[in-house]
Amino acid sequence: MSSQPRILIFTGDGKGKTTAALGMALRAAGHGLRTCVVQFIKSDVAVGEIAAVTSSDTIEIHPTGLGFVPPREHPDFQLHREAAQAGLRKAAEAVADGRYSLVVLDEICLAVSRGLIEQVEVIELAARTPPQVCLVMTGRHASPELIDLADTVTEMCCVKHGLRAGIAAQKGVER
Repeated sequence: MSSQPRILIFTGDGKGKTTAALGMALRAAGHGLRTCVVQFIKSDVAVGEIAAVTSSDTIEIHPTGLGFVPPREHPDFQLHREAAQAGLRKAAEAVADGRYSLVVLDEICLAVSRGLIEQVEVIELAARTPPQVCLVMTGRHASPELIDLADTVTEMCCVKHGLRAGIAAQKGVER
C-alpha cells in the first residue's frame, strides 16, 4: 500500500465529471466501501444522483453550495464563499473520519477558480488525506497546481452539447 492517497481529478468543459466520480462511488459501494460526496456550488436536492443514493448504506451526498455563483462584486458572493467554506469543513471531517474509502469533492476545482475557496486550503486538505482514502476532485478549470497534486487527471472535452441547441435539461441526463 502506498504512503500517499490516490488523488484523481475530473475537469474540463465537457459533460460527465460528476458522473465519473459517482461511478467511482458506485464501484466502491459494490465492494462494500463507504463514500462521502461533498458538493460545492450545487444546491438542487431534487437531482437523480441524490434520489439514487438516499437508500444507500455506503454513499452519502452533502450538497453545500447555493447554486450558480454570482460575480465577486455581487452582494451575495460572500454567502457563496461561506457555503463553500462549510463544504470544505465537511470535506475535512470526511477525510479525517476513517469510515470513508472514497471522498469526492464535487465542483471544488470550480469553487477554487471562482474564488470561493483558496487553493492552498485544498492542497492542505489533500496533504492531510490518509493513504487509505481516495480523494476525487471535480469541476471546470482545475489549476496547474491541483493537476500536479493528482496522480490521475481526466479532462472532459465538450464536442457538442444539446443545451447549446436549445434542448432542455432532462431527468436522468442532466438532472
